[in-house]
Amino acid sequence: MAVNKATVATVFIVAGALSLVFGAVFLFVGRTIMAEQIIKNTVIDPKNDLSYTMWKDVPVPFFMSVYFFHVLNPKEILKGEKPMLEERGPYVYRKTIRKDNITFHSNFTVSYREYRQYHFEPTMSAGSESDVIMIPNMLVLGAAVMLEKLPYLTRILISTTFKTFEEGPFLNKTVKELMWGYDSKLVDFLNKYLPGMLPTTGKFGLFSEFNNSNTGLFTINTGQDDIRKVHKVDSWNGLTELSYWRTPECNMINGTAGQMWPPFMTRESTLPFYSPDACRSMELVYQRDGVMNGIPLYRYVAPKTLFANGTDYSPNEGFCPCRQSGLLNVSTCRHDSPCFISHPHFFNADPVLLDYVQGLNPNEDEHGLFIDIHPQTGVPLNVSIRLQLNLYMKTVAGITETGQISEVVMPMIWFEESGYIDGPILKTFHTNLVILPTVMESMQYGFIVLGLATVLIASLMLHREKASHKEQIKESHDHETKDKSFMNNSEK
Repeated sequence: MAVNKATVATVFIVAGALSLVFGAVFLFVGRTIMAEQIIKNTVIDPKNDLSYTMWKDVPVPFFMSVYFFHVLNPKEILKGEKPMLEERGPYVYRKTIRKDNITFHSNFTVSYREYRQYHFEPTMSAGSESDVIMIPNMLVLGAAVMLEKLPYLTRILISTTFKTFEEGPFLNKTVKELMWGYDSKLVDFLNKYLPGMLPTTGKFGLFSEFNNSNTGLFTINTGQDDIRKVHKVDSWNGLTELSYWRTPECNMINGTAGQMWPPFMTRESTLPFYSPDACRSMELVYQRDGVMNGIPLYRYVAPKTLFANGTDYSPNEGFCPCRQSGLLNVSTCRHDSPCFISHPHFFNADPVLLDYVQGLNPNEDEHGLFIDIHPQTGVPLNVSIRLQLNLYMKTVAGITETGQISEVVMPMIWFEESGYIDGPILKTFHTNLVILPTVMESMQYGFIVLGLATVLIASLMLHREKASHKEQIKESHDHETKDKSFMNNSEK
């Protein structure tokens, strides 16, 4: 019986050792298997239906929420008083995205054009597209700044032209007209006699260029030769660098197209991307860990240096001429119009900008931009990109429409483009990238713990069995000795 127990203990020790070895091997091999699965599901490859469809059709609902800064005191502004603004909105539009003209190349890149459409969502909006909003007239106040260096008589002639076509310093239009365009006799005149002067040949609107348009010809890496390069931009409209800015660093086209990033990110990783709408590359930085529906994520936000001026942050010198920190001068890529991009309500900007207008209340929760990303795959789970369009206004002698306007960077509109993974996509993502890795990891450590426990318990059993066996042998030996001694004494 003792031999049987020892044999059983020995068998368990061997089994435990095998479990321990299997767990240790699985610990390293399992990571490799998971990494290979992630690579397989993140490269841009038409043979992989799931990942290719996610990249091509972007089946995640995206929305653009628009907020206008309604001008409350237009007459007083023309007299030099501080603008008083009232935020109106949101006016929400569903954004649909599709990639077309997709062409794969032999150097592991793929080219495409991405088309976008916007559809108004009344149930998600705080008003209708027929709401009337008053904002500065970019055709007048913007043009005045652009033309202020022309001879005085020419400026008088320009002012007369504005009056002829009944263009005043402020617009009182519906949301739909401001967004997608309105009829303007001045625009028609300029397009007829000065073609190319305006960015649009039809109606003039803040987003008239966006709807039913594409973002240019992107060529990006597929990652098939190097997963570290997947989604990174190889060229845009055939360019590998821009010509808008004053330094090579600012003209660089960095990162991805802003939809996905390479996998296996760390907290030291950044999120670089190129934005055609902002005419530059931008880079977000890690802020904190988080969880969304059980999926681990990293939150990335805009650093304070993103829109800092060249004085506060020297690498941004190439984006100048600059004004206060927090403003990006986009005039060089917007037909020289005096437009500036910022965070909404001048969040993270020079506080002096808030002194020039009334009605702004910046805070990070409402006005900071962020991207929540799954670090193992580089797939965004929740996105909120918030930007504000501002117009630089001032008095220009000879153009009477400018009145006595005090020099000001005037907020006109801010918008948020947001989207998050939900529904069947989220379920599939959660199963493949959370549950399965968790099960595999549990199995790895489970085999190791089971092996250690089995070896330890079996070793103790074997030790006790050997000790018991030795004790039995000793007792038997002592008994035999006593018997011999007794027999010897009896013979005497």
